[in-house]
Amino acid sequence: MTASATRVLYIARHAEASPDETELTERGCRQAALLGGRLRDTPLAAVHHGPLPRAAQTARLIHEQLGRKVPLHVSEAAGDYVPYSPAREELPEESADRFLAFVGQFAKEERGKGPELAADALARFTGPADGTGIRHELVVTHAFLAAWFVRDALDAPAWRWLGLNHANAALTVIRYTPGRPAALVAVNDTGHLPEDLRWTGFPPDLRI
Repeated sequence: MTASATRVLYIARHAEASPDETELTERGCRQAALLGGRLRDTPLAAVHHGPLPRAAQTARLIHEQLGRKVPLHVSEAAGDYVPYSPAREELPEESADRFLAFVGQFAKEERGKGPELAADALARFTGPADGTGIRHELVVTHAFLAAWFVRDALDAPAWRWLGLNHANAALTVIRYTPGRPAALVAVNDTGHLPEDLRWTGFPPDLRI
C-alpha cells in the first residue's frame, strides 16, 4: 500500500553530555527540558531515540515536558554510527584528506555496520506515512544521523553528510508530503535555548 499521509519529522541531537558520555551535564538537562517545552504543543505521535545514555536521557527529559502520553521507543537505527564512508574519488580534492582522516578514526566494524543502520533509519523515519492526516514524530539521535537525514532530504551525494553539523538539543524539521520532494522546514534551530546554552557540541569556527 502506498503511504498517503504527510509526515513531519522532528530531529534533535542529544543534549550536552558528560566527558565520558554516560549522562547529560546539568546544562544538557536544561537544554533537553527546554526543547521539550518547545515541542509541548506539537501533536507528536511518537518519540524515538537511540540506545546510548545521552540520547535516551535527552528523550526522557523531552518526554516529561510534553504533558501527555506519547509512545517512547528506543531504536538502534536512531543510534550513533557512521552512516556512509566515502572513497577519495567521491570527495572534493580540497577537503578529501580532512574528511577521510575524520571517518578513518572510527573502528572498521563501526563503519561497516553504519550503512545498513542508516538505510533502516531512512525506511523507518522518513517519507510519507501510512494513514490519513499529518503524522508528527520526533527522533532524538546524534549529529551523524541528523546530518544523514538532511543530506537525504536534499538528494545530495552520500558523502555530503560530512560537514553538516548540529548543536546539542538543536531542532531540525523535515516535511514529507506525498507526491512532493522532502522539504526542509528548519535546520539546527536553537531558538528555544537561551544564549548561554546554544552552540554546545558545534564546531567553534562555525558558530555565529
